[in-house]
Order: sequence, then C-alpha cells, then structure tokens
Amino acid sequence: MTHFKMHTIETAPEASRAMLEVSRKELGFVPNQYAGLADSPVALKAYLTLSDLFAKSSLSPIEQQVVALAVSVENECEFCVSAHSTIARGAVKMPAPIIEALRTGSKLPDAKLEILASFVRTVIRSHGWVNDSVVKTFIDAGYTRAQMLDVILGVSMKTLSNYTNNILRTPLNKEFEGERWTRTKKAA
Repeated sequence: MTHFKMHTIETAPEASRAMLEVSRKELGFVPNQYAGLADSPVALKAYLTLSDLFAKSSLSPIEQQVVALAVSVENECEFCVSAHSTIARGAVKMPAPIIEALRTGSKLPDAKLEILASFVRTVIRSHGWVNDSVVKTFIDAGYTRAQMLDVILGVSMKTLSNYTNNILRTPLNKEFEGERWTRTKKAA
C-alpha cells in the first residue's frame, strides 16, 4: 500500500501553508484531510472554496449535514462520516436519531430529511440521471430547484473529499475519534 504524507504547516507546499494556517486558527487544528490535500494547493483550495460556498447555500445547516453524511456513507468515507457526525452532533445540534440513521443507512425519523437523504443517494447511484418522479418527490416535499442544485454542489464537494480520503487512507484526527465510523465493504 502506498503511504501518503499528511503535511504540517511547515512541510506543506508553500501555496498550501496559508490555507492550513487559517484552518488551524479557525478550528484549533488542521484536519488530516486538509493535510493530505495540501500536496495539491489547487485541490485544497477547491475543497475549501466548495465547502465555503456550500455553507452559504439555501440548505439549512442540518440539511447540509444530511447531504454530507449521506454522500460520505454512500462513498464509504470513514474520515468524512466521522468528521461530519462530529459536526452534526456538536456544531449543528442535529438530533441523535437522525445522525444514527444516516450513519447506518436507515430510514430517517424526519420525513422531509428522509426525502433529502434519499434524493442524495439517488443522485450518486444514478450518476445524476435522476428520473422525473424522484425530482417531483423532492420538490413536493417542499424543496426548491435551487436546493436541488445546492444538493449537487454538496455531492460534488463531498465526492472530492471522500475520494481523496479513501485513496490517501487519511487517518482520523483525535477530534473526530468519538464519532469513528467504519465501512463494512472491503477496498478494491
């Protein structure tokens, strides 16, 4: 297995250092995902930019975490499921039964959020070829066309991080350890 370096601010390429420093100042630590992405300053900047844009989307903070967790579970990203479970439980105050349902792929106890999670999974599994009845169900649940596009933004952002973490085998930061999640399938 190839081992990838998790950069520190000091070992990162010059163009990544400022981004890692901002993360350390804002979060109090550098997530290992960022430390891994730092090898490509452009990829790190892309993820941070997409993340910032998604945070400003028309989806509520809880809905954003539903998207992030649904994508991350679907893509079997142990790092992101753990990190977003921590964010959902702590910063967003998402109810525990919703977090647990997302982590296990079970039906969510909130009907509207279940439709959102189901829509996310369908987008991923169908590679975006979502049939009209699924879109209608999403819209009929009270979501808008703008929110549909914001879901796609979230799927894009998390796919970038999920695939990166899966390939790099990104180690979990101690800050996310309390929400550790392990996928059930074996790597190819």
